[in-house]
Amino acid sequence: MTSSDSKASGDKQEKPASRRKRTVPVFRNSKRRNGDEPLVMVTAYDAPSARVATESDVDMILVGDSVAMVVLGYDDTLQVTVDDIAYHVAAVARAKPTALIVGDMPWMSFHVSTTETVHNAATLVRAGAGAVKLEGGANRVPAIEAIIAAEIPVMAHIGLTPQSTNMMGGFKIQGRQATAVHQMIEDAKALEEVGCFALVVEGVPDVVGRMVTDAVSIPTIGIGGGADTDGQVLVYHDLIGLENRFKPRFVRRYGTGFDDQVAAVSAYAADVRSGAFPTAEETYQAKPELLEALGLTVAGANSSPPDEAGSNQTEATGLYGSQPAGGAESPGQGGA
Repeated sequence: MTSSDSKASGDKQEKPASRRKRTVPVFRNSKRRNGDEPLVMVTAYDAPSARVATESDVDMILVGDSVAMVVLGYDDTLQVTVDDIAYHVAAVARAKPTALIVGDMPWMSFHVSTTETVHNAATLVRAGAGAVKLEGGANRVPAIEAIIAAEIPVMAHIGLTPQSTNMMGGFKIQGRQATAVHQMIEDAKALEEVGCFALVVEGVPDVVGRMVTDAVSIPTIGIGGGADTDGQVLVYHDLIGLENRFKPRFVRRYGTGFDDQVAAVSAYAADVRSGAFPTAEETYQAKPELLEALGLTVAGANSSPPDEAGSNQTEATGLYGSQPAGGAESPGQGGA
């Protein structure tokens, strides 16, 4: 039976396993060495990018503190707050993605008392996150332990930790010295032991990413961590080419988002200035009875085609998008 035959017969199609809602237990033991597929994580900060992530069948969405740099215009990630991240988590959650939503705990949200740390993690869960992520090694075990005790899953993050940029002297590759590598491996083991379900490994030589991955039974998610981690994560704006001001070595551009949007907005601006936009097809026309009531000429006034019922299409579509039949018109999402 073809898909069209199935639709015609009214058969309900079961979602493919890959398109069902992902949860933490699905990922906890996912390792490439066990024959599992590499995990795919991408950042997203709003409903449209979350819908793209769902249609692209990614496994996890990270609502990262990188929103500070790629969306809010800051020079680092230190400026965002728990409320900022919660706002963007909620936007992503409203798109109802199939991917697991991971909320990033920003700087100074887990460097405080364990009570406040748990409260901050809970704020992200209440906004729609299925797990939280925080940066740091064994020194973060008490905070992680408290969060997990509150039944909140935790993803850890070691290597280049952007919230430590001032201590590191910038966004610099980590694990250049053997002692640092051994410490990173010990940190990874401690983070697994405390109960983290996954581990981001950022900005390290490929051999370090491989060694950390081999040292733990939880999945590692690399970002500039080499090809041997159990999964990869990229910032949404980087991979679609919307962020074009700089390109880290580990980024691969899969689109020309910035150039495409400049071209689209430029074409719109040119059409407005030349009078080419809007046309009659993009304009709501008054019904003859309204023109009569206003004392205006009726002949030739309504040039846009009527809908099947013979009425002006304003009634069927509303001002900015599809409306339920018989429903009231609404300005929808298009107002300035």
